[in-house]
Amino acid sequence: MIWDYHLMGHAVRPVDVGIGLGSHDLGVAATAAALYHRGLFPVLVFTGGNSPTTQARFPRGEAVHFREHALSLGVPDSAILVEPDAANTGENITRTRALLARAGIEPASVMLVCKPYMERRSFATARKFWPEVEIVCASEPMELDDYVRSIGDAKLVVDMLVGDLQRVIEYPKLGFAVEQDVPDDVHAAYEALVRDGFTSRLIV
Repeated sequence: MIWDYHLMGHAVRPVDVGIGLGSHDLGVAATAAALYHRGLFPVLVFTGGNSPTTQARFPRGEAVHFREHALSLGVPDSAILVEPDAANTGENITRTRALLARAGIEPASVMLVCKPYMERRSFATARKFWPEVEIVCASEPMELDDYVRSIGDAKLVVDMLVGDLQRVIEYPKLGFAVEQDVPDDVHAAYEALVRDGFTSRLIV
């Protein structure tokens, strides 16, 4: 239920810029590359420094490793911009916006490419910090069970689902995102998982 809630259900369509949000999941870079090859955007930005969950896997930073993976998948270097310093989703948006402005690019529409369960939070964050652009969210199309198998750690995935939902609920109060409606059954599922100990990604 929470997995489905996180998905925005946007139909992908051509936009001015694609933005690959850095994370532990290299599948985001592969998905962004595939969308580029479909002709859905002419410019692809990878954004992200490091977090405790990515430092060991991507020692040179998330965006740098994502770029290298996209290059290996045939995306031309001339189409890629790298924002290597963002430490959170808000900075992913604001730093990417500034990078594009320095490059003389002022998009009317962007596609946020991210982990499946990060779609709603990234959408809410972008609407807060970049309200004038049209936002389309995209992620690798897969079911929860398939995603768990791809990551190899069911507890970690559920912890992250719960953590992202907490941020969807709490971040608007802190000025980090626009508010999203959370249905009662989704909220009840969230509270049940917290009681069951899926708490390692919660903010205190």
